Amino acid sequence: MNDPHDTHDHGDHTHGAGHRHPFQPDHDDMLTYPRKLEMAVRELLIEKGIITADEVRKVVEDIESRTPEGGARVVARAWTDPKFKQALLEDGTEACVSMGFEMALYDVKLTVVENTPQVHNLIVCTLCSCYPRMLLGLPPAWYKSRAYRSRAVNEPRAVLREFGLEVPDAVTVRVHDSTADLRYLVLPMRPAGSEDLSEEELTALVTRDSMIGTAVLQPFKAEKEGRKGRSTDAR
Repeated sequence: MNDPHDTHDHGDHTHGAGHRHPFQPDHDDMLTYPRKLEMAVRELLIEKGIITADEVRKVVEDIESRTPEGGARVVARAWTDPKFKQALLEDGTEACVSMGFEMALYDVKLTVVENTPQVHNLIVCTLCSCYPRMLLGLPPAWYKSRAYRSRAVNEPRAVLREFGLEVPDAVTVRVHDSTADLRYLVLPMRPAGSEDLSEEELTALVTRDSMIGTAVLQPFKAEKEGRKGRSTDAR
């Protein structure tokens, strides 16, 4: 992981479910050059017998079957197991493998960055849509949009504000740029009031957007008729 460097928006930029969001006008659904290149390379590999169409289909089906629950399970484990949390921050790939997640299939390194009262992390892929699909499933349309990919680096606080998240000036915003072989996952801060919840209950609190960094988790409030609660994006 490269060292982060300052941006003009008082943040840092590192190279390397179901929530409403502001409308993004450019979701880049056109057949772009990278997509054309991927199709050409895939067809060439199949033609030469290096891979088969069935192997490609199985990988695609595996990706499409994944949901943010996998990442939520990782986060909840880190909240409840200090040793696992340390291992996760030191080597996200190996820590996730220890939980049974098949990381080798994607041949990428996972780096987990922790939100603290002093630092808020935001994930982006400035070139395309590199994303920790092995843990979060398919990326949302706004993550792939040209507006998000460019503005998240240049004006992260403004982007977060449009998601309804106002980051205090005293908190540093660090932007991490995913690549083809390096993906990032945000370890959000554990919600206040959730100290007595089980790992399973904590898993239900974690949102996709909190693991991307466009949201934080609200304090947990148990209902009178049982320990039920929900987390929402900060508005």
